[in-house]
Amino acid sequence: MDINLIIIGAVVIVIIFIIGIYNSLQTLRMRIKEALSGIDVQLKRRIDLIPNLVETVKGYAKHEKSVFENVTKARASLMKAGSLQEKAEANNMLTDALKSLFAVAEAYPDLKASTNFSELQRQLEDTEDKIAFARQFYNSNVLEYNTKIKVFPSNFIANIFGFTMEEFFEAEPEEKKKVEVKF
Repeated sequence: MDINLIIIGAVVIVIIFIIGIYNSLQTLRMRIKEALSGIDVQLKRRIDLIPNLVETVKGYAKHEKSVFENVTKARASLMKAGSLQEKAEANNMLTDALKSLFAVAEAYPDLKASTNFSELQRQLEDTEDKIAFARQFYNSNVLEYNTKIKVFPSNFIANIFGFTMEEFFEAEPEEKKKVEVKF
């Protein structure tokens, strides 16, 4: 009789242990989805600011058609991006296009002095900071989840239930290049 209680107790402990690990993996998976959603919210905010920024610059720099077209194409690519990799690539393309747009703005002192342009630029910079934070939050959650999948004993439970590694939101090789400052 005592041996049966010990066996039942051991089985119950193992089941509770498995349920605990499974639930923690599910919680981490949901945190990753939440973090990815946070990135999407900030990218959407950025996408929404761009038409106003382009229209403001267009008012001053009417002959810079190719810059406006590049920004518009990059914005459309980001709106259509589905996977994490596509979003990262489209975001980098948009960042490059916006750099060109701001370079154009430098040539127009009246535009730089415009309060509308200044406010849009400030909002865009604020959004860029939020995107960076959202990426960091996402990557922290991915790190925690991927680590849990790889370490003993949760790796057994992860394999049994089909939990797989998640991708990090990484910088493109161009963003990793050393910046040269010349005076």
